[in-house]
Amino acid sequence: MKLQQPIWPRFLSTETVLLLATLGPTGRRLPAPGTWGSVAGLFYFTVFFLGRLDWLGNVLVSAAGAYFAVAICGEAEFRLGRKDPGEVILDEFVAMPLCFLGWPVLVGPLPAWVVLLAGFGLFRFFDILKPFGIYQLQELPSGWGVVVDDLAAALAACATLHLAAWAIRW
Repeated sequence: MKLQQPIWPRFLSTETVLLLATLGPTGRRLPAPGTWGSVAGLFYFTVFFLGRLDWLGNVLVSAAGAYFAVAICGEAEFRLGRKDPGEVILDEFVAMPLCFLGWPVLVGPLPAWVVLLAGFGLFRFFDILKPFGIYQLQELPSGWGVVVDDLAAALAACATLHLAAWAIRW
């Protein structure tokens, strides 16, 4: 199966595509835009996911958000004429909630604020260094390469959090 870039964003104005892809001025005006996109994603998780969605709800909403991000980020790449532009931060935003799959298990041995900060730090670590084959995921076509590496970084952060929670309990 060949991954195709969704075509529906082609009908949106460039202004709309870039507004969505950069989370408004966040990706264009602040230093370290990926970090700010992750902060926005952490806020998104705490306001809309925490205590409202179980793991399946998180996966389903994140999957829908990932598809949306693939479409918008890929179109932004095309319109800006650059591969994975730094100001495009919708990918970090939609990936962040996946760091906290299984939230109740994570907060058992640790306070919630510790888990949130650790998840944020681990996500940035895996997103920047891209170990374990995460780097190769950037080679996927268009928006898929922009978004899937961030999803993998979030899942790596999640796995690390669960290993830490297990080690603390054990």
